[in-house]
Amino acid sequence: MTEIIDLVLLAMLAITALSVIFIKDLFTVVMLFGIYSFLSALIFVNLDAVDVAFTEASVGAGISTVLMLGTLALTGRKEKSSSRQTILPLLVVCVTGAALIYGTLDMPPFGDPNNPAQQHVAPRYINDSPREIGLPNMVTSVLASYRGFDTLGETAVVFAAAIGVLSLLGLPKQDRTLIQSGLKSHLVLRVVAKMIIPLIVLFALYVQFHGDYGPGGGFQAGVIAAAALILYALVFGLSVATHVVPPKVLKILAALGVLIYAGTGVVSLFLSANFLDYSVLASNPVAGQHIGIIAIELGVGITVFAAMLSIFYAFAGQAERKNIQ
Repeated sequence: MTEIIDLVLLAMLAITALSVIFIKDLFTVVMLFGIYSFLSALIFVNLDAVDVAFTEASVGAGISTVLMLGTLALTGRKEKSSSRQTILPLLVVCVTGAALIYGTLDMPPFGDPNNPAQQHVAPRYINDSPREIGLPNMVTSVLASYRGFDTLGETAVVFAAAIGVLSLLGLPKQDRTLIQSGLKSHLVLRVVAKMIIPLIVLFALYVQFHGDYGPGGGFQAGVIAAAALILYALVFGLSVATHVVPPKVLKILAALGVLIYAGTGVVSLFLSANFLDYSVLASNPVAGQHIGIIAIELGVGITVFAAMLSIFYAFAGQAERKNIQ
């Protein structure tokens, strides 16, 4: 039954990808990309990779779709027709695809218990993480402790992405007279938004601080919290949202999250341990791991929230300026 579900989802992914190639309406393409991400999340759920599915659904089908729609507000929804020959790009794609398929022939069979990963890395985490880390969610143990350096790098990449977008587009000014957006005539939508936005924020806090025990963590929580503010901006207007969470505050929060993460590692250095070794943060090594993971996950959540909301502010601000002009 699981294989049948995988095949059906894979076929739907292929159909969605092919549709994206031939459709010229960019708004439809963005919607299809959201569907593609959602189907990918379903595949991850079927593979018991719930944490990855959580991230794919919130980032791929959620925030990314909104940001691409914001881009369309600046560029237009119709793809320009090209007069160039498409034979050479098609040939390059076919050759590259054939090389990739050829490279997979040396890969071990999918799901084989004798694969190298199942013989060395996975048993180490499965057997030792309950004793060394003490968290029920082994994914959090791996990402926040064993692979703490990698996660710090990912957080820095998110911060760098926000800096890059802001360097190109900038943030909107807090000026109610300049920006008059929002769905002011949709009373029902505004009432419903007032009801569900606090619940979204509450769920984000749950995901943030429950990631040790179930699917979730700083990345997912930051995106969900940013989605709540983005919904607020779409319904009530960008100018109102920038007064609730000012752009200047977002700049500070984006850097603060990275500093919290890196600072946790610096504290462990001052306590005569390795960088990001949380065991020395308390008298009990397992308790120290818990404290360190909570701290760095908080830093991740703050940076992701600030980066996603800053990027949305930047795109929405440019779209508002274009409409005014």
